[in-house]
Amino acid sequence: MSISPKNALAKIPGWADASYSELKGGLTNPCWLVELGDRKAVLKVDDRPRGEPFSTRVAEAQIQTRARNAGVANAVLYVSDTILMTEFVDGTIGSAGCLDQDENLNKLTAAVKILHSLPLTGRTFDAIGAARNYARRIGSADADKVRDCLAKIEAMPLPHNLCSCHNDLVVANIIFTPKVLFLDWEYACDNDPFFDLATIVAHHKLSPDRADYLLDAYFDGDGARWRKPLSRQAEFYDALLWLWEASRS
Repeated sequence: MSISPKNALAKIPGWADASYSELKGGLTNPCWLVELGDRKAVLKVDDRPRGEPFSTRVAEAQIQTRARNAGVANAVLYVSDTILMTEFVDGTIGSAGCLDQDENLNKLTAAVKILHSLPLTGRTFDAIGAARNYARRIGSADADKVRDCLAKIEAMPLPHNLCSCHNDLVVANIIFTPKVLFLDWEYACDNDPFFDLATIVAHHKLSPDRADYLLDAYFDGDGARWRKPLSRQAEFYDALLWLWEASRS
């Protein structure tokens, strides 16, 4: 059983007297807005130390700190095996509609390029392991769809051009401050860079024109020849997303 926010804050130097309120919308764990004077933070407390498909909280904090030093993440204030507290950042959380604006897509793509230039994390994204784990939780009524999704994921070649990836670049994890910062680094590790790009395209159902715009922004005007690997990763992402969603229903 996880400790309470109050007991977690008691472990964090200088924050024992802070107030807290639950933040809605978290999909994998509850989190709280913590306030102490003019300071604000976001607190996450786990039932047990985290493992695959997540990074450990300590590894997550290390990756996020590198990203923060590069200007694309908020600061980590405290971490243990089961507690993570990060700086609260004022800004505008992304929406699917914001990706229709060239300026926003340019800012987002520039931030992704910075993320992908960071040092490798040392852990590779285990999509097959995650997919099989999700599949075990899905009822037999969806057996054919499960087999189809698993076949697509297992057929994807292992990436040969690994880079540091966020692996969950949905708009809920993107904040405009007005520069772009990425939130929730729990899946972050090494992966094919096209997985992050495909997440942006497939999850938000970007039109072919917007996908081409993103590729041109990422590849400095040379995006057209990269449509095929983007499309392949988008199909891969859709299969993994279906399994994840079905495992939660």
